[in-house]
Amino acid sequence: MKKLSAGVLLYRHLDADVEVFLVHPGGPFWAKKDLGSWSLPKGEYADGDDPLTAARREFAEETGFAIDGMFLALGELKQPSGKIITAWALDHDLDAALIKSNTFTLEWPPKSGKIQEFPEVDRGGWFSLPAALEKLTKGQLDFLTRFAEKLSVSIPKTQQDDGPPSSPPESKQHLLF
Repeated sequence: MKKLSAGVLLYRHLDADVEVFLVHPGGPFWAKKDLGSWSLPKGEYADGDDPLTAARREFAEETGFAIDGMFLALGELKQPSGKIITAWALDHDLDAALIKSNTFTLEWPPKSGKIQEFPEVDRGGWFSLPAALEKLTKGQLDFLTRFAEKLSVSIPKTQQDDGPPSSPPESKQHLLF
């Protein structure tokens, strides 16, 4: 049985720029990972369920915010694992410092017999499109490209695209730690 997941890419207009909202997965495996580890708020749903309803539910579970509005379909992406993610974009602002994620339990350290609780999402942040390209997990990058195409906005090249960076790319981010 194939795994299905649905998510929402929030965006906002900040002056002449567009920023997108991404979340960082919680738990010990992701604790020290940053570049290439952020995600759209998303989660699994059962075959036959409405993917948009699932995306809205999962967004609320991972951030504590209920969202509604005119959703822009970004389509599906098949992950290397075989999971299929369906995503939408939504023009909506929220304070990243106020997110509150649901939690999960995990035996940690492994084989210790000690069960610990971790947030599903440990932080969220707003990122410029070039910064989001660096933060977003590889399997979801096409959602960012599709989003930019649908809004007719360009994603400026990062210094990484032009060779070795002389300094970190500028990004506007607001994170919850």
